[in-house]
Amino acid sequence: MAELFIFARFHAREKEAEAVVAAVREVIPPTRGEFGCLFIDAYRSTRNARLIYIHSRWTDKAAFERHAELPHTLRFLARVAPLIDHPLDVTRARPLG
Repeated sequence: MAELFIFARFHAREKEAEAVVAAVREVIPPTRGEFGCLFIDAYRSTRNARLIYIHSRWTDKAAFERHAELPHTLRFLARVAPLIDHPLDVTRARPLG
């Protein structure tokens, strides 16, 4: 199976950026410990403090799909949904090679 790269974008509502950052910081550690997670980290835009990204790398699609169903992931999504001003924005990608 081919590795899968995930790019998740979160644009916080006005005055909610720190709450989004807190939610992201909480979900990263348990995700790092998951079977199939090769890498995960979070980033904040240097030009827009309300724009936060999560980038992760998974052994394969199945590993990421297991991650998406775990309790800490579901809690994170429920927590962050009312804090962002757009629908969930997650891109699954593979290197151009």
